[in-house]
Amino acid sequence: MTRFARRGVLACAVMVLTVSGCGDSGPTAAEAGETLKSHITELMKESHVLDVRITDSGGRDISCGEGKAKRTFAATARDAASQREPDGLNTYMLGELSSVAPYRIVEDPGNAPIRLANDTYKTVIILESPANGQYGVRGETECLPIS
Repeated sequence: MTRFARRGVLACAVMVLTVSGCGDSGPTAAEAGETLKSHITELMKESHVLDVRITDSGGRDISCGEGKAKRTFAATARDAASQREPDGLNTYMLGELSSVAPYRIVEDPGNAPIRLANDTYKTVIILESPANGQYGVRGETECLPIS
């Protein structure tokens, strides 16, 4: 390949990367909110829970100031075995979440909600089953650009 041809290929590659948004700074609040909703909904499906109820449908910006906002989403459900304790339910969902998206544990104080984060999607999920046989999951995005 000649030097001229290599420069042409390099110029095309740079153009493609520029157009494809390679320098993208991340998702908007709305985009991350949709991802959060998808992750929690998929988590409920993967967990095979019963009677899923959306307790926070999200879909609206919560201002963080300076042109940024966050979005939220939450759901509850029940387990087929009503005697299962909240810690066990949270641990079960933690295992199922790994098949939905890669989240890392941010906080797990034991016998309390488990807080997880995904740095790529800019989302946080909290597994907080409130009582025996009752699942609880809520989440929020980081403060992100509105558009």
